[in-house]
Amino acid sequence: MITSVLVANRGEIACRVFRTCGELGIRTVAVYSDADENALHTRVADEAVRLPGAAPSDTYLRGDLIVKAALSAGADAVHPGYGFLSENAGFARAVLDAGLVWIGPPPEAIEAMASKTRAKKLMGLEPLETVTAADLPVLVKAAAGGGGRGMRVVRELDAIDAELTAARAEALSAFGDGEVFVEPYVEGGRHVEVQILADAHGTVWALGTRDCSLQRRHQKVIEEAPAPGLGDLTETLYDLSVRAARAVDYVGAGTVEFLVADGKAHFLEMNTRLQVEHPVTEAVFGIDLVALQIQVAEGAALANDPPRARGHAIEARLYAEDPARSWAPQTGTLHRLAVTEGVRLDTGYTDGDPIGVHYDPMLAKAIAYAPSRAEALRKLSGALERADIHGPATNRDLLVRSLRHPEFAEARMDTGFYERHLAALTTPAPDPYAPLAAALADARGHARSRFGGWRNLPSQPQIKRYDLAGTEHEVRYQHTRAGLTADGVRVVHADARLVVLEVDGVQRKFEVTRYGEQVFVNATALTALPRFPDPTAQQAPGSLLAPMPGTVVRVAEGLTTGAAVRAGEPLLWLEAMKMEHKISAPTAGTLTALHATPGQQVEVGTLLAVVETTPVSTAPR
Repeated sequence: MITSVLVANRGEIACRVFRTCGELGIRTVAVYSDADENALHTRVADEAVRLPGAAPSDTYLRGDLIVKAALSAGADAVHPGYGFLSENAGFARAVLDAGLVWIGPPPEAIEAMASKTRAKKLMGLEPLETVTAADLPVLVKAAAGGGGRGMRVVRELDAIDAELTAARAEALSAFGDGEVFVEPYVEGGRHVEVQILADAHGTVWALGTRDCSLQRRHQKVIEEAPAPGLGDLTETLYDLSVRAARAVDYVGAGTVEFLVADGKAHFLEMNTRLQVEHPVTEAVFGIDLVALQIQVAEGAALANDPPRARGHAIEARLYAEDPARSWAPQTGTLHRLAVTEGVRLDTGYTDGDPIGVHYDPMLAKAIAYAPSRAEALRKLSGALERADIHGPATNRDLLVRSLRHPEFAEARMDTGFYERHLAALTTPAPDPYAPLAAALADARGHARSRFGGWRNLPSQPQIKRYDLAGTEHEVRYQHTRAGLTADGVRVVHADARLVVLEVDGVQRKFEVTRYGEQVFVNATALTALPRFPDPTAQQAPGSLLAPMPGTVVRVAEGLTTGAAVRAGEPLLWLEAMKMEHKISAPTAGTLTALHATPGQQVEVGTLLAVVETTPVSTAPR
């Protein structure tokens, strides 16, 4: 029997595996990079072993160091989680060669399926060797790994070489393998997958379907089980998935992914690991997939028939990112993260933890289960809307609006959902009374006497300024004998944490929390602005500032000071949170300064380049 498990991963999935191990009485061992020394997964494990460095290539992708850590900590098994080395056959062999139990499929099965090119050949499919105009659009994909990294949709033939280069670089950074391939891109399809679980005795379970069509950058955002509206196609998907598992003598948990379009299933890949979205399957089947993984690794046999599915579950991934700004990742302190009871929250963070630049920006997964899809939708959207999420910008509003969008609510979504609706879903809709509530709470918090700060003599209104969704708001209020007053609104109650306003005869409650200049009023984030702005803080027109902390990975070929650039022309690329981010010219003009160099580490607001707006030729350099 397994008595001690090292999780070769970090964050949410490490915490998830540790939770089940604790319930089973199994000792837990974490590995951590320098950036994760105080991370939640490091703190909750029984023991932890340092992997020197911060970059994944120096830490979580170093199989030799992880095996050494397992042996030194006395672990007798290794769980790979997802991402990093979870689909690396060489790592699986190294674990087994060290005399440890591998909580995953046989290395031969990983080898056959972890490379998407080999998996497609196994299923009778071939990637495109050359690309012509008639093949467009096409999809460039990393052969190893997943999570949308190393993936690009190409719609123009002259862009193929640049996208191949970018995909290889991103795949190499994320998975240590730069192999990519090209396949036809199916427009308007749904991303549907089947969870499988197989033992070493020949039993293979098909544990229902999941729909994962809502994606950004080809990475899933909202997932649900079962996939709605498949009808008779469900059995076809089960049969194909079991066939794929048996073809490689699969053992353990895995997922077979398809693109469903026009009533047909197109095989995409088989992921030989636990998926991020596995909790929705656990919810509808009433099982613990991690516990079953451990039992299978110990040699236990599955029952002949899988359990029956009941109800519906939906998962939303909460990211520290700004969907309105090309999904730019955000960093800073996560002051508070809490959702209502009755909704499962899987996370690798707790209140006060820093969100760094080195890893994926996913903060948590919120999972709601209910007897019907409509009830699960309402439960999850309501929980997210009311959740306390205090810290950097997140995609919370996008998630709530997505769950309530008619196309999703009626199960008419496909993988192009965000291409069609992103602008509308990210249009700011801030609460107009949030700045007033923030100002009144601040006034009460700073009251200098037990009389609440009122004066005998008439006084000028107090003025406070806030940035709300990029727009400056000025708030005026007064201290009077009757308390705090504001034009057009009756102040029913105001203290440092709670403000109650009567608006058009309806009382509205505002919970206010402040961290320095950052203020959260219910689900609205504001920034308190100084009374007198600093005139030295202005940047020269045309300044390109780093939108996030990261590393400059490359500068456009031939780009030099004095060059004419077109509006939207890519100038350089930053890598942050395992993704590449393109920095483009904001307008046509002349590059008058270039401060960025490959390999340079930059912080938010670092001046990268300056483009002076001038009439220039639109011809390419």
